[in-house]
Amino acid sequence: MATWAIGIDIGGTFTDVVALDYTAGSLHGLKVLTTHGDPAEGVADGVAKLMEQCGIAGRDVLRVVHATTLFTNALIERRGSVTGMLVTRGFADAVEIGNERKYDLYDLNMEAAPPLVPRDLRAEIGGRLDARGNVLERIDPQEVRAAVRALANRGVESVAVCLLHAYANPDQERAVRSLVLAEQPAMEVTLSSDVAPVIREFERMSTTSANAYIKPLANGYLEALERRLEALGLRTGVLMMLSNGGLSHMQQAKSKPIELLESGPAAGAIAAAHYSVRDSYGDLLAFDMGGTTAKLCLVEKGKPAITFGFEAARRKRFAEGSGLPVRITTIDLIEIGAGGGSIAHTDRMGLLKVGPASAGSEPGPACYGRGGTEPTVTDANLVLGYLNPDYFAGGTMAIDSGMAEAAIGRAGARLGQEVTSVAWGMHDIVAENMAAAARVHVAERGRDPRDFVLLSTGGGGPLHAYYVARKIGVRRIICPPSAGVASAYGLLVAPARADLSRTVTVRPAVDGLAPLEAAFADMEKHVAATLAPLADGFGPLSLHRHADGRFVGQGFTLSVPLPDGPYDIEDEQRMRDALVAAFEAGYRDKFGRTPPNVPVELVNLRVSGEAPPRHAGARQALEQGAIPQPKQRRKVYFREFAGYADTPVYDRDSLRAGFSCAGPLLVEDAGSCLVVGPLGHVEQMASGNLMITIKEQA
Repeated sequence: MATWAIGIDIGGTFTDVVALDYTAGSLHGLKVLTTHGDPAEGVADGVAKLMEQCGIAGRDVLRVVHATTLFTNALIERRGSVTGMLVTRGFADAVEIGNERKYDLYDLNMEAAPPLVPRDLRAEIGGRLDARGNVLERIDPQEVRAAVRALANRGVESVAVCLLHAYANPDQERAVRSLVLAEQPAMEVTLSSDVAPVIREFERMSTTSANAYIKPLANGYLEALERRLEALGLRTGVLMMLSNGGLSHMQQAKSKPIELLESGPAAGAIAAAHYSVRDSYGDLLAFDMGGTTAKLCLVEKGKPAITFGFEAARRKRFAEGSGLPVRITTIDLIEIGAGGGSIAHTDRMGLLKVGPASAGSEPGPACYGRGGTEPTVTDANLVLGYLNPDYFAGGTMAIDSGMAEAAIGRAGARLGQEVTSVAWGMHDIVAENMAAAARVHVAERGRDPRDFVLLSTGGGGPLHAYYVARKIGVRRIICPPSAGVASAYGLLVAPARADLSRTVTVRPAVDGLAPLEAAFADMEKHVAATLAPLADGFGPLSLHRHADGRFVGQGFTLSVPLPDGPYDIEDEQRMRDALVAAFEAGYRDKFGRTPPNVPVELVNLRVSGEAPPRHAGARQALEQGAIPQPKQRRKVYFREFAGYADTPVYDRDSLRAGFSCAGPLLVEDAGSCLVVGPLGHVEQMASGNLMITIKEQA
């Protein structure tokens, strides 16, 4: 009897559904348009179709895993719930004042990201803790109840509780939660001590309010999703991909939906790392481009980079400080508004620009014939010959070349350019935008992109990887099997993971290590308890310790891995030296040197727990075979020729290990199309990966 796992990834344009047959090791994928009015409808439709195609019975499905960008879009588009905030008296404006840094010193009209909770929905209450968590003033229950009633009368559905120094002692916040629910049982409550129990009031308030803002939306969607999947006979429950690249159970996702913000891109990075290891390439740039956005993540030694905070909904692209700070553990990636649905337009100077606005799935690009009239990147790729109108999304969806040409022609008339020139300009601009983002992302981490392999996934990644690679100097590209639905596949190979942070200040060179060990041991116990419900499907569990540290006197912190415990050993001096050396090594790796004779201070402690899946599909090497003939030839535009060339098009399913061919050529599958330019040479590896090597320009 076959056993299956199902992965579901909702994007801005397409919802990807994959089914992995554990017995045969085969992967089956399907793309359906995202239904924005009711996203669960599109999911259920796609899952039902794939189960029917593959003959999957609900009882044979061991695991259902889900990722979505819905909540990120809700933050960006400000479509969350009416949210209130309860704060310590005198601190209602902290979330608006922020850190008073200007992200653009020379922009006199600079606009900071407005807080999610407006001033009239922030209520101040009494009660006060000191920085060590000692009670200076008790809360007044009657005052809290009155504040909650006032917020409810203004239509507040969800409330964020952000009391001063709650990271050191959560008791007052928990008491406030009980009072809120006693007064308004239906109101959602988010505590800063649960979501972000670390120092820095602005970031803690911003993270807590973001969680409260999307929580009713998230819970409503997740409950609807569970009902629809149960109706299809899938009763195993749903696991959710978190932004940290790991999986968690549904209850964790409902209580902290903020941890799902980057779940879709995280799944893509996990898939990229998984595929790259097959051919022993541990260092790569994971390039994932879908219908709405493009993402890039640095993967070193087979592991995606991790960070402990990011900014959502930036007002200005690439400008640090222009968004809402969110303090969660997340895959470290950069994301821009460049995808198949990105709309081309002219700016005030009459120059051609592409994105970040997207046609999405409703109405979609002009070629979809669903009411869209603006020229998009998908329209341009169709005009240039990169896309096959008869095999788009595996032939499940018809697209119209005439509508694409008409839309781009209207843009060309405004610019005084012909259709082909505008279409190539759109394709080239998207590649340059992604290359610019890649240069910034890699340089900020002290790396050179030429030292990496570019691994392309998503429906648009293989279409654009060749020219992105040429722009940033990368000479080798990997296109994995089923690249168009790679993020959904990444859900099925991801580990279970939980992260916990806590503010504890210690100077390891002089302070006692017993309290440090006690804090870490308690955090490890909580992380293990969080993952315990998943022990049947994931294991064994490994625990890792990190800390945010600094040299005394610095205003910023750096997160570094720490040695394994226990720390309260007889040879205490050896352990002190090891902790200091761990921070100094991380500091040198980041900045090149350390300041002399300055003590180290650890500020925030972090524990991550990770457990790999116990079930994995049998991985079979691709067989050798005869070199296939192209399934067709068509006119395709290449910049190197400054025109169209008669280009062979291969069916990816027909390729066998050992296939080798010089470009230009295209390789099509149901989810995407790989473009191999005139300077490229492609090989089919036994691992299933296609490897493209780019020659130097003569």
